[in-house]
Amino acid sequence: MEYISTRNKKKVFSFQDVFLKGLAPDGGLFIPKEIPSYTYQELINFKNLSYNELATKIILNFCGDEFNQREIREIVNNSYKDFRKKNVVEIKKLENLNLLELFHGPTLAFKDIAMQVIGNMYEKILKKKNSNINIVVATSGDTGAAAINAIKNRSNMKIFVLHPENKITEVQRKFMTTVNSKNVFNIAIASNFDQCQNFVKLMFADKKFSSSINMSGVNSINWARIIVQIIYYFYAYFKVSRNGEKINFSVPTGNFGDIYAGYIAKKMGLPIDKLVIATNSNDILKRVIKSGIYKPLKVEHTVSPSMDIQVASNFERLIFDASLYDADQTLKLMNNLDNHGKFILEKKILTKINESFVSGSLTEEETKAVIKKTYKSYRVLIDPHTAVAVGVANKFNFKRNTVVLATAHPAKFSDVVLNATNKKPELPENLKDILVKKEKFDKLPNELKKIKNYIFDKVHK
Repeated sequence: MEYISTRNKKKVFSFQDVFLKGLAPDGGLFIPKEIPSYTYQELINFKNLSYNELATKIILNFCGDEFNQREIREIVNNSYKDFRKKNVVEIKKLENLNLLELFHGPTLAFKDIAMQVIGNMYEKILKKKNSNINIVVATSGDTGAAAINAIKNRSNMKIFVLHPENKITEVQRKFMTTVNSKNVFNIAIASNFDQCQNFVKLMFADKKFSSSINMSGVNSINWARIIVQIIYYFYAYFKVSRNGEKINFSVPTGNFGDIYAGYIAKKMGLPIDKLVIATNSNDILKRVIKSGIYKPLKVEHTVSPSMDIQVASNFERLIFDASLYDADQTLKLMNNLDNHGKFILEKKILTKINESFVSGSLTEEETKAVIKKTYKSYRVLIDPHTAVAVGVANKFNFKRNTVVLATAHPAKFSDVVLNATNKKPELPENLKDILVKKEKFDKLPNELKKIKNYIFDKVHK
């Protein structure tokens, strides 16, 4: 498979380039030159595969030049051997909705599903190349923990995680800061997630700095994250659909990576009708697909912090796709965002997006009410992000079968869930010790130079 940038179609990259670089040299995002697709007959043949078997088949499409089928099978089996569910995920029925629980990995968030695979891919590639790498990642709560768990104690790698100080939950923070590993560095930045993410992008763009530390990234802009997230759309479809019917997916959305994976699944032939962009009061994605105007506003701090984002990085990939792979148009829009603080989508691009996507948002009070109602009606505890996806799906009152992505364990947001339900969600037994373990992290000001100096010093120590 060949890859190109959303901002330049002329230069071609391999999977290894895409995986290790994270961001394209021109600042764009990597995307396959062509998306592989399945016929309906081929899809039927996948129906009875285990999660791991399905993962092996789908992942191989995108990185067959780097790994053979046996290597992919090993990576997948090794990645999911310690998950609390044999088939990685679990589906629960809530009357007209199907709850797809994606949080049965080591840090209780959907991000474990991709990150464990990525950790094992890094190890294989770096051993083949006999080289070192330094991963720099921003987190709005869960990405950092999943990345640290996947990369801790590995040789040839160090990981630096930037999180917004006092803007993630205590449990989210402790999943990162209680890891005692020499190759893990946690940094609390006196700012918000968008700024943390922007710092990471600027470090990538600074060629002198990024090459001096051999920098790589595992944020949702890394194409490998998208590949691995495609799998659970396929798996859920086969468990939920009847007779080849189209179904919907409602996805709590911040950086647009998880729902974009659903869009790729649809392009690969999976019978998906609508992808529901479910968001909180930071509703830039809802606004853009209704008006065509993408204009970030001030980030609001909410009870669903992983969606407290106003710059959804992966949306650039959708623009590139909806403009029929027009790299010049994509670059122009991204420059407008950088230089003028907004961009406006052409009507034909917006029409193309609206064929697959709808969007809605929930207020804080609505989110808490959904948590309360879900527990009262079904005796199921859900976290605030999942509640947003449930609430928005219900607003549409779909007649089609709808799957809601449950992206985090309720215990990661225990205060909010307890207040809404009077029931405290418990951490799994083997993870309760994170609440009392000693924390280790450094606090840095909202200054790029100081952050770069800190990382450079730790890399070359």
